Amino acid sequence: MAFVKSKYIGRTFIQSTQSERKKQVVLKLNPLKQNIKGKRIVLIDDSIVRGTTITRLVKILRREGVKEIHLRIAAPPFVGMCYFGTDVTNEDGLIARHKTVEEIRQQIGVDSLEYLSLENLRKIAENSNRKSFCEGCFTNQYPIDVPREIHKEKFEKIF
Repeated sequence: MAFVKSKYIGRTFIQSTQSERKKQVVLKLNPLKQNIKGKRIVLIDDSIVRGTTITRLVKILRREGVKEIHLRIAAPPFVGMCYFGTDVTNEDGLIARHKTVEEIRQQIGVDSLEYLSLENLRKIAENSNRKSFCEGCFTNQYPIDVPREIHKEKFEKIF
């Protein structure tokens, strides 16, 4: 175990602004120094959307003396908007939209980076109904017509 996670901080990638996301990441995870110093670590995450959280975690691990960091992502790269669950304001904020895996690896600062391939994702979901399984955020091909422009405020209620 490399981190202790605060149960009081939710999903950081859904915060409204980049500065708020960065603040939340700092509060969310605290390193267990005695478990990581001088170690080679394989870090597994569900996805990389903007790269904010994982970049911060890698910096923390490096600062605490981790020897190597190998990152494995349990989804293909996010290259398109998700209209059915992942709160993303626009495609420009997606780290994989305009960068190769190698460029992302360098930007994040890990020794290696691998994503789940689209082919393996399809194998995992091979018994899914094609209309109910969406891979649009990975391919920009959606099972239904989606709006090509969306405003985040539409889904946020201001009190």
